[in-house]
Amino acid sequence: MSRKLFGTDGVRGQANTWPMTAELALRLGAAAGLYFRTDGSNGHRVVIGKDTRLSCYMLENALTAGLASTGMNVLLLGPVPTPAVGYLTRSMRADLGIMISASHNPATDNGIKFFGPDGFKLSDEAETAIEAILEQQIDPAPPLEIGRARRIEDGLGRYVEYAKTTLPRGLRLSGLKVVIDCANGAAYRAAPEVLWELGAEVIAVGVSPDGLNINRDVGSTHPRAAAETVVAHGADLGIALDGDADRVILIDENGKVADGDQIMALLAGRWAEAGRLNAGTLVATVMSNLGLERHLEGRGLRLERTGVGDRYVVERMRAGGYNLGGEQSGHIVMTDYATTGDGLIAGLQFLGAMIETGLPASALVHQFDPVPQLLKNVRYAAGQTPMEAASVKAAIRDAEARLEGCGRLLIRKSGTEPLVRVMAECEDPALLEAVVDGLVEEIEAAL
Repeated sequence: MSRKLFGTDGVRGQANTWPMTAELALRLGAAAGLYFRTDGSNGHRVVIGKDTRLSCYMLENALTAGLASTGMNVLLLGPVPTPAVGYLTRSMRADLGIMISASHNPATDNGIKFFGPDGFKLSDEAETAIEAILEQQIDPAPPLEIGRARRIEDGLGRYVEYAKTTLPRGLRLSGLKVVIDCANGAAYRAAPEVLWELGAEVIAVGVSPDGLNINRDVGSTHPRAAAETVVAHGADLGIALDGDADRVILIDENGKVADGDQIMALLAGRWAEAGRLNAGTLVATVMSNLGLERHLEGRGLRLERTGVGDRYVVERMRAGGYNLGGEQSGHIVMTDYATTGDGLIAGLQFLGAMIETGLPASALVHQFDPVPQLLKNVRYAAGQTPMEAASVKAAIRDAEARLEGCGRLLIRKSGTEPLVRVMAECEDPALLEAVVDGLVEEIEAAL
């Protein structure tokens, strides 16, 4: 049975429109409760975190009702980063963790992500099983077995204290001026607090959520605000998180932006030198730049690629016993510290490298020269299948032939939005632009 509801990162869509409705969230909570309450006892618990979107209140209440109706006890964390939910699910011995967030998407969207008792995101098999329960009659628990719900006041504090321990022992951030952009999202309290308690002078951006401004002109998808703040205040580093703080983009003291590929290259090299990069391997997706692969090969290291989505990176890491991976978009997965991408902890690792080497951010963020890469998106409507058009298939074959030996082409549907993503890499910028623009035109024509 294939999954119909779950995408590459949980269930996602426009708030108050199927599948992001209160009705679906209630049933989804009930189905997840039946799946995890295997022995019928009342000792099972689930932790729920959320970001700062207006619709989180509605979905949180609906999920709580569904879970309690099938006998699960619900612990409500309030606004916390996604990696905090993974950490607290395992730390608090919960059977299930849920994060309500649409990550880097606008406030009009929302999503529901599930974590298993080990703190890792659910497998495709588990999500398929929950979907199967959804399609059946869901029997509620007897009246005396209905679950309880309560708010947990110290969940955020637990995560803050844990995040601080991931900075190398004995290091402090004293003397460093750090801009932290929280995208008006889930980390608006945790991230500035961690940095300040570790000794940094903190300049906070995107820490005034109002339910509607998450990711709006701030955060990892809009790093200009953080870059301008870094330059204006003479800061040593800028750390830009996304709405749920599981991805990060860094900005050096000159305002230059570094993506996830550069961050992974730095960490892989440092960890390899320290003898702690498992099997000398970094795991990244097909979106990571060819320059990263060449850089690693030059250092005797290996890049193993997966499909797009941090969950697939994590699955490959766990299967191969690797401990470092991520995505160009800024998911940095360090399983020595976290079960999913953690933008704040990745930022702390970079700050640790600055302190240990004595080098400025500008000397660390540029690890390799990327091969010219161009990505363009084509939006489509429900029911449209532009990739099935014969003209599009022929255009793809022609583009691959033109890039053979000098670059590569990747075309895929987004797992979170109704978009076709057209990406290519090529040493010849003119050819690169011609190939991508040609494909975009063909796809738009097919629509």
